[in-house]
Amino acid sequence: MRFMAKITRSASVDLTEGNLFGKIIKFTLPIIITGVCQLLFNTADLVVVGKFASDKALSAVGATGALINLIVNLVLGLSIGAGVLAARYFGSRDERAMHELVQTSVPVAVIGGLFFALIGFFFSGTFLVWMQTPAEGGVLDSAAMYMKIYFIGVPFSVVYNFLAAILRSVGDTTRPLIFLVSSGIINVILNLVFVLGFGIDVEGVAIATSVSQALACGMIILYMMRIKESHRLELKKLKIYRDKLVGMIAVGLPAGIQGSLFSISNVIIQSSINSFGSVAMAGNTAANNIEGYVYTCMNAFSQTAVSFVGQHVGAKKERRIKNITLICVGCVLVIGIVLGVGAYLLGTPLLTIYTNDQSPDIRDEIIRIGLMRLSVVSVTYCTCGIMDVLSGILRGMGYSTSSMLIVLICVCGIRILWIYTYFVAVHTLTAIYISYPVSWVICIAAQAVLFAIAYARMKKRVAEREAALCAGSAACEGTAVFEGSAACDGTATFEGAAATQTPDESGEGIGEFSNPFDESATSRDEPAAPCTDKADFGKEADGAQTSR
Repeated sequence: MRFMAKITRSASVDLTEGNLFGKIIKFTLPIIITGVCQLLFNTADLVVVGKFASDKALSAVGATGALINLIVNLVLGLSIGAGVLAARYFGSRDERAMHELVQTSVPVAVIGGLFFALIGFFFSGTFLVWMQTPAEGGVLDSAAMYMKIYFIGVPFSVVYNFLAAILRSVGDTTRPLIFLVSSGIINVILNLVFVLGFGIDVEGVAIATSVSQALACGMIILYMMRIKESHRLELKKLKIYRDKLVGMIAVGLPAGIQGSLFSISNVIIQSSINSFGSVAMAGNTAANNIEGYVYTCMNAFSQTAVSFVGQHVGAKKERRIKNITLICVGCVLVIGIVLGVGAYLLGTPLLTIYTNDQSPDIRDEIIRIGLMRLSVVSVTYCTCGIMDVLSGILRGMGYSTSSMLIVLICVCGIRILWIYTYFVAVHTLTAIYISYPVSWVICIAAQAVLFAIAYARMKKRVAEREAALCAGSAACEGTAVFEGSAACDGTATFEGAAATQTPDESGEGIGEFSNPFDESATSRDEPAAPCTDKADFGKEADGAQTSR
């Protein structure tokens, strides 16, 4: 009872106060651990079938990843929208809006999860044929069966992701970690029971995955029903509030479309890899799983960026958004270089974990192909991390649609064009893998331009608004300069000029400080000058409703 009371105690955190660097690291670590644990459980699936079943079974499980992501990413994008709205409502202390959002999220997740589960269950075989999944050794049939069973658990996974996004947005990253670890342990145990005990490999792994998803979903629902705060879940009050749904769609649908389009390019790439046979598929699957650990550590900062920016927008403290960006980009750069290069240098012993010892020649070929991928993708993975952080920042600022279009053109478009041009001319696996870093670098350049535009627009609007407020307020004493405009007294600075900043609801109010790690940033959170609270804020950028 004491343990349950501790688990159900609320752990929401105000992310807009205090030192940014320390708070970002503290917030991100549980997300990293959660992601790594999830990958460990996924790795257990692959290791169990690779070690105790066959390389064909490993190929079958690996062939489904890109296709599963393509199908479910659209509805999971809405969970990002729910998270962004929850962060804004929490930052602005709008308890009623938060309550309505939570009650809306669950039915939306259930409906969306069931819809895409049916698509995946009934059409998985057809989709795998389109992806040129080889029929040799029963790979196609096993992959289709895996997907059918896996999609039975998709509704549970979608509900869990919606509620976990809301918890992270209110500063609670610990509870999702507890729930995931608990369900993951059950997943590993069931893997061993089904594969070693009952001799069912691919189907057994899929059943274990679906059961663990249902368990995680049940735990997070029970937790959110017991808390006392505004994000409490009340099953009797479940209702789809139209404005909350519209807000989730405005922010989350572009993110979902972005994820799905991203997956389309990956499906095309996977199809090209499939054409090299089951051994190439196995080597690619093993290397991709190793890279997943690097990606998870970097992507955690993208999730952090969304929550931090969302709360700062809601609390009208947008001037720290640029510092959030600098810290998150710096962290993923370091993590990407250290872990990405490290994964390649340790590639041989790591890849050996995924293969059995029955066929040395096949094992050596799997390792060779895995190292080939790691040498190109893993070594340059830091650029992918930077791209994801910028996507999260732009999404939190209200530029979800623009971010989606950039990814569509610069990542999906470039990769598809690459496969049908360069890969046709140079038909090798290396030619496929090069498309990854090329698309990441081009996307970063475009995102940087969009961020610069949003930053400039924000400065102009804030300067004009502050000048107008101060001109009409007798309480406003003295002036400060925002790019040459009169403004209220304050502590925030742009280009070295003191000014008060009043953010707008689009999240385009960004302050610039000389040192993002400065402990004194805390004092800058306080509104300076009586004009600050009188601002009339504009509409959401890119059409997103006010509230990767």
